[in-house]
Parts: sequence; C-alpha cells; structure tokens
Amino acid sequence: MLDINLLRRDLAGVVAQLQRRKDPQPFLDVVRFEALEAERKRIQTATEQLQARRNALSKQIGQAKARGEDASAAMAEVNAIGDEQKAGAQRLEHIQAELHAMLMALPNLPHASVPDGIDETDNVELRRWGQARTFDFAPRDHVELGAALGLEFDTGALLAGSRFTFLRGPAARLHRALAQLMLELHTLEHGYTECYTPYIVDRKILEGTGQLPKFKDDMFWVSRGGDETQAEQYLISTSEIPLTNSVRERILEPGQLPLRLTAHSPCFRSEAGSAGRDTRGMIRQHQFDKVEMVQITTPEASYGALEAMVAHAEAVLQRLELPYRVMALAAGDMGFASAKTCDLEVWLPGQGAYREISSCSNCEAFQARRMQARWRNAAGKTEFVHTLNGSGVAVGRALVAVLENHQQADGSVRVPAALRPYLGGLDVLGA
Repeated sequence: MLDINLLRRDLAGVVAQLQRRKDPQPFLDVVRFEALEAERKRIQTATEQLQARRNALSKQIGQAKARGEDASAAMAEVNAIGDEQKAGAQRLEHIQAELHAMLMALPNLPHASVPDGIDETDNVELRRWGQARTFDFAPRDHVELGAALGLEFDTGALLAGSRFTFLRGPAARLHRALAQLMLELHTLEHGYTECYTPYIVDRKILEGTGQLPKFKDDMFWVSRGGDETQAEQYLISTSEIPLTNSVRERILEPGQLPLRLTAHSPCFRSEAGSAGRDTRGMIRQHQFDKVEMVQITTPEASYGALEAMVAHAEAVLQRLELPYRVMALAAGDMGFASAKTCDLEVWLPGQGAYREISSCSNCEAFQARRMQARWRNAAGKTEFVHTLNGSGVAVGRALVAVLENHQQADGSVRVPAALRPYLGGLDVLGA
C-alpha cells in the first residue's frame, strides 16, 4: 500500500510514476480522489469547529447553573452539535473506507532504476552465466524425456484435470532431491532460517502481501459450507505469503534484522489469465513446488539485500550447471507489489529459449504498510520495514531444466555433481 500522505503531497508525481507501469486503465481516479480529500478536509475542519463550540457551550452551561440561571437553550445547542458531529463522523468513516479501497487497488511505484517499458520485450539483460549446450543428437524436451522417468501427465489429468502432473519413481526422487539441495544451500550457506508454513491462509494475509483484492481470480479459495462467495481462506500461491506475514502487526528491534526466511511448499495458482499458454508439460501448472526466500530488513539495506537474493538464486542454478541470464524487469512487466524485480531465466533446449525460473523483488514498504510491520530505528522511532521475496527456485522448472540440459543420447540424464549426494550418489538417471 502506498502512503496516502505521498498522494496528498505530490499527487501529480505519484500519477506519473504509476503511468510508468503502462496499464491501459488508469490506476487512480484522480477526480474522485481529490473530491474525497476535499470533503475529508471540510468535515475534519467542521468537526474541530463544532468541538470548540461545544466546549465553549459546556463551560457556559456550567457557569449558568452555578448562578442558578436557565441553561436549556445552550444545552439544546450542545445536543444538536452532538448529532451533527455523529453524522460527520459517519460520513468521514465512509470517506476513509473509500480512500482505503482506492489505496488497496494501487500497485507499488517503480524504483528510479527500473527500466521503462510495456512488457517482457522491454526487459533489460544484466548478465549471463554458462553456455547453451550443443548436442550431437536431436535433443528432446522434458515431456519426451520424462515419459520413461515417471512424469505422468495423463495420470495427473485423470486425478485433477489439466495442468496437474503425477510424478513416479526417478522423477519423484529427482524432484525431492532438488528441493533438498536448495534448502540446504540457503540455510547452510546463505543464512536463511528454514520454515514450514500453512498452505491455507486467511483473506487478510493475502491482502497483506498484495494478492487480494486485485488478484482473487488467480487464487484457489476454500469455501465453507459450500458457498464460494463466502470464502475467507485461500490456498497459497507462494510461501512468500505466510513467510512475509509472519512479521505482521509486529515492531521488530534493530538486532532482529535482517530476517532471512526460506520454505519449501506447494503453490496453487488458477492461471486465470494464461489460457492456451504453455499447455505442454510442466512449465505452467495449477500446482507446483517452490523453495521461497524472504528477507525483512531496514529501508537502507533493502537494495543490497535484493542483490544478495538474486545471487542466492543464481547459486542454485550454478550448482545445477544450468545456463541462465539475469533480467531487470521493465516497469510494465513488474508484479503488483514490487518496486524493482530481477528475473532469472534458465535455458531450455527443448524450447530453444530462456524461461523464467526465479523472480526476486524488493517491495520496499508496500507490503509492510498493509501488514503494519515495523521496526524501531536508532532514534527509537518506529517505521515500516522493507520486505523482499524471491524464488530460490521453482522446483518443477528446475526439474525440467535438469532433464533438458543434462540429457544424453540414450534418453538418460546426467546428474549434476552437486545433486548426487541427494540421490544416493547416483550419477545417471534412467528409466
């Protein structure tokens, strides 16, 4: 959530920054906002004047009664003022609720270093690591390779419909090994604390990280009593949601920061806006696993933390010997809560393209303001923390990348050296 005082001080500047996101629809109804603000100021000024008049009348009533004089007229005016104040308070409550709803619908402002642009075609490549492998045979994609290794798309569809996958045998073992490698790397070498979180959370938790109210259609919700309209709980689309909200409504002391948290969890996404995209294989699923990284830190340290988080995700791909590139996302391609995002895109020979496998974002105080998550600075004053999140990395996409990049002519898959301890020393994965 943006600071409403920022809009009050520099509305034109905020609108200009929001326009960098290139949404075809205006994010903010400026005319309505200004009308509400004008009415809010009028009511608050009138309320202060009424209270001053009420205080003066109360003093007069006390003096009149002390002298034995009739104070009924003044008392009647006090009662009338009370009714007027009550009506003003009710109207002010409605105005504040509408202003709050407007703020909840506004995305974060892009950081000054974010590239301008409309969509992913305007993202800027920062660096590459590794070389795309050349094959002396026709490389297969993960769907072909996986058929002999236990990737069962038909079984997944039988059990739950399209975009679900059943893993059996070698594929399931590889999936587990990848998650274990990521967790141990982040906890033992990168300083994160491993967590286990609920997979179902309340509405307010999703509001805290920005998934609600704007992206309800992208969520799976849990209905109570069979009435979907009364849903109050949702399946998490990433463990960023519970990890970040673990500091909601708290005041952290300087010695508690930075917090580095990680968790391995399933993620559930309806993919409402992706009809027809990536229907083949495991690239875009309704259920997938991810190892998530979250950092809670001070405003001064947050952009250094973003660089570190990107490096932590890169370390996973380097251990898995996977070529990748790092992209700075354009303003029009960033997520709702992000002030700056860097994506890692892994090379997939089966597609002949780089595809996203990690997204690392600094949300600055945007989520913290929604969650009321603060810290006490050196002056003893409280201010909002900065929150960051990043994939460390998507387990299913890592599995896809390992299969495709390390495939051999006979359909088997070479196991990267760093992954072998998690597979009992196995160096080749076969049927």
